[in-house]
Amino acid sequence: MSTQNSVAVLGDTWVLRASNKTETLIRNIGLIVGLTAFTAICAQVSIPLPFTPVPLTLQTFAVLGGAAALGAERAVIAQGLYVGLIWLGLPIAAEHSGGSHVVYGATAGYLVGFIIASYLVGRMAQRGASRNVLDTVAAFVVGSLAIYIVGVSWLSHVTSMTMREAIAAGMIPFLIGDFIKALAAGAVLPSAWNLTKSE
Repeated sequence: MSTQNSVAVLGDTWVLRASNKTETLIRNIGLIVGLTAFTAICAQVSIPLPFTPVPLTLQTFAVLGGAAALGAERAVIAQGLYVGLIWLGLPIAAEHSGGSHVVYGATAGYLVGFIIASYLVGRMAQRGASRNVLDTVAAFVVGSLAIYIVGVSWLSHVTSMTMREAIAAGMIPFLIGDFIKALAAGAVLPSAWNLTKSE
């Protein structure tokens, strides 16, 4: 969480308006819980695909967009909370699923990838990557690659697919959607920065 007096990510513009340490903590917690909830909501926008155990969802938009908006620390905590709540059995993963079988199942690598990608994208955002279109898209590409590396590797391990088969089932079908999400983020986040400047 930002303890600096400068604004590194969009979330800081709200947190730094707090009048004392208690309010700062409450605002940070609000951002973290909000991102966890947003990820859970986006997970329910889910389209099962017959040829893969990995559904098409909006989760990655929430994960990567949230990291770019909140920074590494808050985003990592939010996604760790998301995974923890799934493990506890809350039906907040894709297709209203939850429980330890989800956390250790075929898509578990993607959940771990969410946490790693949150750190990477959050750090890039803290260095200014969410302030213009190209850098925002680049951050989304880096985050998506991190999710795929862990997700596809675990998918191959759990299902006994070859890496080629796992890539075909767990990455290729989602690339166009991820590209669209990256372009959307490239349009939204820099525009949000411009709005904060006009306030």
